Amino acid sequence: MEFDQTHAERGSGRSSWLCSDELDRERMLDMDERIRPARIKTFAILAVAIASSAPWTGWWPLLFIVPAGVFFAVADRITLRIDRPELLMFAAWICTEVTIAGAVALAGGARIVALSWLAIPVMTLSARFSMRGVVAGLLIAVALVLAVAFGIDAAGVVDHPEIVLAPLALVLCVAILSTPLMRSDIEHRSDAVIDQLTGMLNRKALSARVHELTQQSAITGEPVGVIVADLDHFKRINDTRGHAAGDAALREVAYLLRKRLRAFDLAYRLGGEEFLILVPGSDLAHTVELADRLREVVAASTVAGGLSLTLSLGVGASARSESFDYAAVFAEADAALYRAKRGGRNRVCVASHLDNAADAVLSLHQLEAVVDVA
Repeated sequence: MEFDQTHAERGSGRSSWLCSDELDRERMLDMDERIRPARIKTFAILAVAIASSAPWTGWWPLLFIVPAGVFFAVADRITLRIDRPELLMFAAWICTEVTIAGAVALAGGARIVALSWLAIPVMTLSARFSMRGVVAGLLIAVALVLAVAFGIDAAGVVDHPEIVLAPLALVLCVAILSTPLMRSDIEHRSDAVIDQLTGMLNRKALSARVHELTQQSAITGEPVGVIVADLDHFKRINDTRGHAAGDAALREVAYLLRKRLRAFDLAYRLGGEEFLILVPGSDLAHTVELADRLREVVAASTVAGGLSLTLSLGVGASARSESFDYAAVFAEADAALYRAKRGGRNRVCVASHLDNAADAVLSLHQLEAVVDVA
């Protein structure tokens, strides 16, 4: 099997016009987590500015802040539970621009300096989205500037075009200047969080996602599944076929695993031949089902020029309505992996205290059909 496929092919089945694959999606989610506190502060500053201007412009613009805040609160809660979170994030970005445009329109339109506020969200475009997203967002921002300017006072804009040219120039300059800066930052961060051999995320990326999932789980009560996987007898490949064959096998297995995951499931290389998969919103039964599908696809494939490999997996999961404790769940999944290795390999084992989990969709009888329960 030829592994050296294009970036888009590696994201086959889960790409979108905003994200080409799951690695782009992970970077986007990471940056959104970083932007969130700044976004809250920005909305607070805009609210104060609008309130301070109320004696002259009225209180109506403040009404636009409320629905925008509600939209973002809802989006933050469900981002990790949908297949294409980037689409929701872009919709949230559009909501921000429309919110600002509406507030500016109610406050007086193009004749007030606040029209330049539409450049604020433009600064975040290149940090989160692909170039297509940047271009689309820029076109939306320009359209809103023109809509507000001509919709409120078309005659004034015709007589004094400088009142709309200045905000348009600011929007364009912000987009042009921020894009190379953000792209450089993304490339440097990618080098730090992506395993160069397999293209998977590494331990550093795992730490950031665990923190995010812990906070998300505390708010939503959704469970989080953890799968720890290890290639069986991998040392034999390096010893008999050489390290080049071993590296090729790791790359191809990593591709097989990623291809079977949902958009918001993330796979990490912990080191050597050991992998970890986080499964947000997945209880024990669904995490077990996924683990067994991964085991089957590896067992049914040949890699590195004809090698047949098997995978042993350990599964753990947080309970529904309980906060996700990564350290505890990982320890359980890791212990289950050890039992899978000790029990003969090419199998899935479950953390022992989860075998009777009340929130499992499968019955214990069904569970035992696909896994070893210690």
